[in-house]
Amino acid sequence: MSKSIANLAFATAIGLSVSFAFASVPADVVGRADPDWPCIQRKVPELSIASVWQGPPADEALTHWRDDAEVAGLVAQAAPRRIPIDEATAAIAAFAEGLDAAAKEAKLTALFAGLFQTLDRERSNVMAGIERYARAQTQLAEGIRQDQAALSDLRIANPESPEVAARNDELLAAVRVFDDRRASLTFVCEVPTLIEQRLFELSRAIQTELNR
Repeated sequence: MSKSIANLAFATAIGLSVSFAFASVPADVVGRADPDWPCIQRKVPELSIASVWQGPPADEALTHWRDDAEVAGLVAQAAPRRIPIDEATAAIAAFAEGLDAAAKEAKLTALFAGLFQTLDRERSNVMAGIERYARAQTQLAEGIRQDQAALSDLRIANPESPEVAARNDELLAAVRVFDDRRASLTFVCEVPTLIEQRLFELSRAIQTELNR
């Protein structure tokens, strides 16, 4: 195979790889209300208390839950996703069992308020990270597009240049990085939903104890 044919084969492979990579970009970052949101999951910027809580009003508890050391300690114990949900709900049940009737409603409502604020903040931080990731991915895609155009010009001007093969390799490497990051994003996009699910399950456990 001559160098020119080999270079053409390289360029064709690059074109196919880049076209495949860019084929996913419109679905990820274009044509959405927020182009920085790349996930197939609908973006919900903030959670509402009403979507996860049917217990007593929690407005005051949202301000004061940290004042109760027991409540704040249980929030820190139950909120992290590394803690199995069964362990977290068992801790809530044990906490509720030790409360007298007069304190039960206020303390459990404060517990919900703390978990809501903590998990909602974590979810917001994750979503902000996803958006930063998406912006970096868009910049990477644009860089690939520009490098592909420069490589095409070089191949036309001097197809026998050793630089053609070197740039082909660099461009293929960039496409692989792009694809790897896109695959990782698929999993990261699930995290806000996992946080919502955890909040719902913990809220349901608290409401169960309120109704006992």
